[in-house]
Amino acid sequence: MTHKLTAALLTSLLLAACGTTPQSSDASVVNPQGVKTPGPHDSPRGQGQQELRGLWVDAFGPGMKTAAEIDALVATARAMNVSVLFAQVGRRGDCYCNNAAMPRTNDPAVPAGFDPLADLITKAHAQGIQVHAWIITTAIWNSLTPPSDPTHAFNAHGLKATGRDFWLTVKNDGTTRGGNDWLLDPGHPDAAEYIRNMYVSVAKNYDVDGIQFDRVRYTDFNPVGGPSNWGYNPTALERYRAETGATGTPLPGDPQWSAWRMQQVTNLVRETALAVKAVKPDVSVNAATITYGAGPANETEWLRSRPYNEVLQDWVTWVREGYLDVNVMMNYKRDFVPVQALWFDQWNQFASSLQAVAPDVHQVSGTAIYLNDQVSSVNQIWKTRQAGLSGWAGYSYRTPDKDVNAGTRTKEQVLPELAARLAGEGGPFEREVRWDRPNPAKLRAVSGQITAASGPLGSRVVRLLDGSGQEVARTQTDGQGRYGFMRLPHGPVQVEVGGVTSEKFTPLPRQVTMLSPIALP
Repeated sequence: MTHKLTAALLTSLLLAACGTTPQSSDASVVNPQGVKTPGPHDSPRGQGQQELRGLWVDAFGPGMKTAAEIDALVATARAMNVSVLFAQVGRRGDCYCNNAAMPRTNDPAVPAGFDPLADLITKAHAQGIQVHAWIITTAIWNSLTPPSDPTHAFNAHGLKATGRDFWLTVKNDGTTRGGNDWLLDPGHPDAAEYIRNMYVSVAKNYDVDGIQFDRVRYTDFNPVGGPSNWGYNPTALERYRAETGATGTPLPGDPQWSAWRMQQVTNLVRETALAVKAVKPDVSVNAATITYGAGPANETEWLRSRPYNEVLQDWVTWVREGYLDVNVMMNYKRDFVPVQALWFDQWNQFASSLQAVAPDVHQVSGTAIYLNDQVSSVNQIWKTRQAGLSGWAGYSYRTPDKDVNAGTRTKEQVLPELAARLAGEGGPFEREVRWDRPNPAKLRAVSGQITAASGPLGSRVVRLLDGSGQEVARTQTDGQGRYGFMRLPHGPVQVEVGGVTSEKFTPLPRQVTMLSPIALP
C-alpha cells in the first residue's frame, strides 16, 4: 500500500509539471489500427500475483550516469509500477561500475569515482525494484580512437593483435567491423572466456538481481534469412577444422559450419549461466533475444526462422535446456502497422507455446516503445498479457515513444504521460504485483571439464546418464573443454564423453555440482 501511494503521488507530481491529466478509464481506448485496448477489469493482475514489468535503461545517453539521473529513473519506475530495470552496465568492453572484469567506463558524463551500478542497486532496492545487469555480449569498441585504458580488451586483442591474441570476428570478405562495431568472436575460446568472466564478475561483486545477455549471437549485415557471413576469426577457423575434420575455408551457408558457429554461441550462454549460478544461485540469467520477421508457428518452423539462420541464435535450445531463467524477446514491432502487429502476436504465441515444454523458464515480450505511440505501447502490453506470457519490457527509458525518438518531444514531457497510462486508473499496471528472483531450491546443475592427451578439447559430445545408464540429455564441450547441464533429474547420474564415464554422483539442490576433470586418451 505504501508503494501504491508513492506511485500515485509521483505520477501526479510528474503530470502537474507538464500540465497533463491522466487518461480516463471509463471508456476503452482505440489505437490507430482500431484495436480496442482492454478496460481496467480485463485480465487484472494484483497483489500476490507475479508479472515481470521491465524497462530497459541504455547507456547511450542520459539515464543512469549520475546520482541525480538515477534518482529520477527510480522515481519514474516507481510511478510506472515497473518491477525490473534492465540497466546497461556493459556497453562496449567497459562497465558503468567500479568493480568488474572489464575496465570502468571512460564516459565523461560519469563523475570521477562514482559507481552508477552500486548507486542504482541501493536506490532501486529501497523501492522494491530489481536491477538486472545488461551487458552487450560481443560488441567491444566502435571508435577510430582506441580506448584510453590500456587494459581494455580492444587494445590487447583488437586490430593490432596477431595470432591467438586476435579476438575479433571477421566477415567472409575480410571485413572486421559490423556497422560501427568491432565484435568478439564466440568461436574464439579466449574471447568466450573473457565474455563469461564479464558477467560473473558483476554477479559476484554486486547485489544484482539478474544478468542479461544482449547481442549474444553473430552480428547482422547478412542476407535476409541468412546465411551468416561472420565467424571467420583465424583461431576460430583453426578450431573448426580440428574439431570437424573439415578442410579449407567453409562457405557461409555450409550447414556444418553454421551448426558449429551456432553451437559456440549456445556454449557461451550455457557456461556463463553455470558460472553465474555457481556464484549466486538465485541470480536471474536472462537474454534479450532476436525476433526478426514473422514468428514461427512451431519448433519446426523455428529452424527456418531468421534468428536461427541469419544470426545463428538458437534461443529455443537455451529455453529447453534451462540455460535461461527468463527469455526476453526483443519483439520490436509497430502496433499500428498491420503486418508488424501480426508478427508481434505470432512471436508471443510461439513463446507461449514454449512455456508448456519449459515451465520454469519465463517468457517475456520486450516491445519497442520508441517505435510506437503511447496508446499502441499500452495495447501491446494487453496483447502480451492475453497471450499468457510472464511479463513485458519496454525499450527504452531514454526514448519512451516515437515522438521522443523523432526528436519532436522530450522524454521529460512523455514519461509522465506514459506513467499515467501504465499505472493510472484502468492502466495495465494499475495494481502492484510481485516479481521474485529465481528459487534456488529448483537449481540442480553440474559443471565439468575434460582434458585430452590428443585431439581437440572442443565439440566433444557429452551425455548425461540417469541411474540406470539411460541418456537423458547431451551437449558439447566448448573450446576450453567445458560442459554442463542445468536441469538434472533427481537421484544418481553420471556423464560420459569419448567413451569415458564418470563415477555416479547425486547432485544437490541449490548449487552447481563441480565435477573433477575427465581425462580422455
